Amino acid sequence: MIKKILVSQPRPTTDKSPYYDIEKKYGVECVFRPFFKVEGVTAKDFRQQRINPLNFSAVIFTSRHAIDNFFSICKEMRITIPETMKYFCPIETIALYIQKYVQYRKRKVFFGTTGKPDDLVPLIQKHKTDKYLVPLSSVNNGDIKALLDKCGVFHKECTMYSTVSNDFSDEEKQKFNYDMLLFFSPTGVKALKKNFPAFEQGDIRIGAFGAATAKTVAQEGLRLDFKAPSDKYPSMTSALDAYLKVRANERTSPPDTERKS
Repeated sequence: MIKKILVSQPRPTTDKSPYYDIEKKYGVECVFRPFFKVEGVTAKDFRQQRINPLNFSAVIFTSRHAIDNFFSICKEMRITIPETMKYFCPIETIALYIQKYVQYRKRKVFFGTTGKPDDLVPLIQKHKTDKYLVPLSSVNNGDIKALLDKCGVFHKECTMYSTVSNDFSDEEKQKFNYDMLLFFSPTGVKALKKNFPAFEQGDIRIGAFGAATAKTVAQEGLRLDFKAPSDKYPSMTSALDAYLKVRANERTSPPDTERKS
């Protein structure tokens, strides 16, 4: 039975998070504990990349970390982003996060529906004359660059942050007792094995967000129980809800002998 779920992300900043709805709906406990932490590059390091955000008319954000560090760097360098700047995101939840820094205008913010980079292709093709800047982590799979090359648009990728393992304390390791682990990046999966070299999955369920994360789960010799995004479940919470619903139905369904009688 699934009762305690470790979500490898920071605790939601709003009380309206779908995770809290899931806790009430299924009687589970969600514990938020990032497996890695993000460290932004300094303005000095960014300048060495010889990139000026004002030379671009559009920005592609692949994560909230990219948004935070982009605007942080701009603030540190005293760069005022023009209101004409366009923003592209793989999914609406990331797009909505932009309003933390600028006034949200739908005509300037574009997003996909499944969270997959390919969703951006038709949107970008409608804006082929724009120049695209892509803030990324120091470790990335190159998917966005390949996609933009395919679209034939002017683009430049830049490093604005890096991810490093957020090591567990000895006390945390002793209390590590979960029925499910949710991962959102390959770095998080690798951090699990780094902190727990002798980790054995057993009955622990694992959910992964993103194709790269799911692939890393398999590469680390772990069993993947469900993943997102998909056409049916665009977010981790929707996929989690569906998985828990199936498990709940299995518990309440009568045995086969009773159903046949």
